[in-house]
Amino acid sequence: MDYPRIYNAAHDLVDRHLAEGREAKVAFIDPSRTLTYGELARSSNRMANLLRALGIPRETRIAVLLHDTFDYPVAFFGAIKAGVVPVALNTLLTAEQYRYILDDSRAKALVVSQPLLATLQPILAELPFLTHLIVAGGAAPPYGFTLTEELEQQPDTGELAPTCADEVAFWLYSSGSTGMPKGARHVHTSMMDTARLYGQPVLGIREDDVVFSAAKLFFAYGLGNGMSMPLSVGATTVLLPERPTPASVFRTLLQHRPTIFYGVPTLYAAMLAAPPGETGNPFASVRWCVSAGEALPAEVGRNFKARFGVDILDGVGSTEMLHIYVSNRPGDIRYGTSGKPVAGYEVRLVDEAGKDVGPGEIGEMVVSGPSAADGYWNQRTKSRATFEGRWMRTGDKYTRDAEGYYTYSGRTDDMFKVSGIWVSPFEVESALVSHPAVLEAAVVPAADGEDLLKPKAFVVLQEGQTGGSALSETLQELVKAKAGPWKYPRWIVYTDSLPKTATGKIQRFKLREL
Repeated sequence: MDYPRIYNAAHDLVDRHLAEGREAKVAFIDPSRTLTYGELARSSNRMANLLRALGIPRETRIAVLLHDTFDYPVAFFGAIKAGVVPVALNTLLTAEQYRYILDDSRAKALVVSQPLLATLQPILAELPFLTHLIVAGGAAPPYGFTLTEELEQQPDTGELAPTCADEVAFWLYSSGSTGMPKGARHVHTSMMDTARLYGQPVLGIREDDVVFSAAKLFFAYGLGNGMSMPLSVGATTVLLPERPTPASVFRTLLQHRPTIFYGVPTLYAAMLAAPPGETGNPFASVRWCVSAGEALPAEVGRNFKARFGVDILDGVGSTEMLHIYVSNRPGDIRYGTSGKPVAGYEVRLVDEAGKDVGPGEIGEMVVSGPSAADGYWNQRTKSRATFEGRWMRTGDKYTRDAEGYYTYSGRTDDMFKVSGIWVSPFEVESALVSHPAVLEAAVVPAADGEDLLKPKAFVVLQEGQTGGSALSETLQELVKAKAGPWKYPRWIVYTDSLPKTATGKIQRFKLREL
């Protein structure tokens, strides 16, 4: 895909729509108001002018810590229009994690939703690089100011900063499942690349679509779902500021009747476990559901289709690659697999020596494509270990069958051997959740009496179910039949919940530490 050397992402994703006649078309809907493409263009111009008035120069960073409301695209694209780099922050972190990221990124300004100020309060006076606090959706403290009031004082016209196509446009911090997060730097062309390679050809997203992503805008999957892809074609996005529970998601689906829905496996499983609604099928208007973040168990996909009448397109993506690069697709769905590579991306499976493995053999997935990050900020060693020339090491273990479908085995640091044979935690977990009593499961290695590694399962049961020796024996036999006799969990621990990152990924390392 060709881009001019001087290219600003906000041109294709925001301003272009005015020239193409979409000024009055609704771009975003949140619980308080709608935002048309014309209003998005003008409000993001005001944001760019505000940053210039505050003396924030090009190529410096501002942090965006916002719930999913219309303020998010205004702040995000306003910064990009000014040549300032927005750093999208997870809204579910702790004060110390925010301190680390704000110090690491050296953000000059912080745009924050008012309800999140309480979490930041202990550290705000201790951030050496932060000079401006901008509060959205409520009153600002004495040392900050209110986003709405400040934007009203700025002109709603302005020029796009003449940024380079290969210039860094925004940062996304990894979820940090095994340590402090890393800042992945993405260039101006990355968002349109994901839209042109995945959103348009795979999903068939079009101008008349209404999309709803339960996955939030602050991380890569949600940013593509709710901004890059719908804005690439002039579609409409429904935003949900609150936590995406089955109840809040069902309510939003029934109210706005979207045509494309994006979720994560944990949410799909929770919606299946939720009691039937009394107002009809909430997915009646949905053409496709999409899943990423973790691999979707086959039973969840099949049961969801049986109950709600819509297929889930499972795929795999990453913060480093910005969105999905291997996916199931309409007319080619194989539950239990992540599908096939998205056109425009190259995928290989390699062994520990970097050599390609054959069909059916487990290897680490490495991927090459135009949306790859420019590296990690101030993490040279990790950048070199992850980005090897044009290839990016995903850290995911996969197998590929003779027909070219990729099946997830686990993270490189989650895999272990039993009797000399690799065991995929995900394969055992998928077998466990196929039992109707099981809601979620996580499998880790544990040492037996002879100090040999064997699978140990942590199981969350469906509401109303009770664990015990009889159920444990049933689950063990189920795993033997579905995954293999040596893979069954020697121990099963019933628990109320599993440790997860803020984006919903299971933190198996915490279970291993037990």
